[in-house]
Amino acid sequence: MFVASKSNNLVNNENKSNEKIKQEYSHSEFGEVEIKEIPRIKKLSSKYLMNSWTNIPHVTNHDEADITELEEFRTSLTDIYTGEKKKITPLAFIVKALTASLKKFPNFNSSIDDIDGGKMTVKKYYHIGIAVDTPHGLMVPKLRNADNKNINLISSELKNLSDQCRNLKIDKKELFGGSMTITSLGGIGGSFFTPIINFPEVAILGIGRSEKKQVFFNGKFVTRTMLPLSLSYDHRIIDGAEAARFNNELKENLGKNFAYKLAV
Repeated sequence: MFVASKSNNLVNNENKSNEKIKQEYSHSEFGEVEIKEIPRIKKLSSKYLMNSWTNIPHVTNHDEADITELEEFRTSLTDIYTGEKKKITPLAFIVKALTASLKKFPNFNSSIDDIDGGKMTVKKYYHIGIAVDTPHGLMVPKLRNADNKNINLISSELKNLSDQCRNLKIDKKELFGGSMTITSLGGIGGSFFTPIINFPEVAILGIGRSEKKQVFFNGKFVTRTMLPLSLSYDHRIIDGAEAARFNNELKENLGKNFAYKLAV
C-alpha cells in the first residue's frame, strides 16, 4: 500500500514538472510585436539541447592555456614551395591537442548507452565535432579520424565542413558519431562560458578569445598569450579530479613543449 502510494506521488510530481507555464498576457498587450518563423535547424536541434541539459548532470571546469609559443609558431609557418605565409586557423592546433588528450583520457571519448545496466561505450576512433555558426542555426559536423591527419589537412577540412554546413550541403550522417565537440567563440569574443554537451557524447570543450596578459612566468611578470578553456563534462562518468587532469593535459599539449609536435 505504501509502495503504490509512493509510486503514484512520483508520477504526479513528474506530471507537474512537465506542465508548461502559460503566458498570462499576450506580448502584444504591451506594445508592437512581430511573429517570425524559427529557423528549421534551430527547431530540430532544440529537442537535443533540452535532452542534454535536462538529463546530463553538467559541470564546467574553467582554465587558461598559455599558447604564446604555439601562436608564434603558427604565425611563422610558410609554404616550402612558394615562401608565402600559411593561413592555419588556431582551431586546427586545438583539434590536434584535444585528440592527443583523448588518447590519454579515454573516458572523455565515451558514451553512456545503458546507465542502469552499468554499461558505457569507449570509442577507439577520434571524430571531433566542430560547432559551426550558420544563418540557419548551429550545426556540429564531425572531422573524422583527426588522429591520422596533419595540421594542413585539418585546417582545410575545417573550412570545407563549415562551407558545407552554411550551404546546407552536409550529409546528415556527418552530424553524428562524434568523440567530443569543440565550440569556439574566439572569432567573436568573450572568455568563459558553459557549453552544453552534445549528446550522446560526455564532454565538450568551449574556446574563448585569446588575449595577452601579465603572467608570473619563470620568476617574473611577463606578457603571455592566454586562451580561455571551458570544459563541460557529464558528472555521471567523469569526476572533477579527472576533468582537472584532462585540462592540465590539454594545456600541456597546447603549450611550448608540444606546439611543434602538433604540426606533424
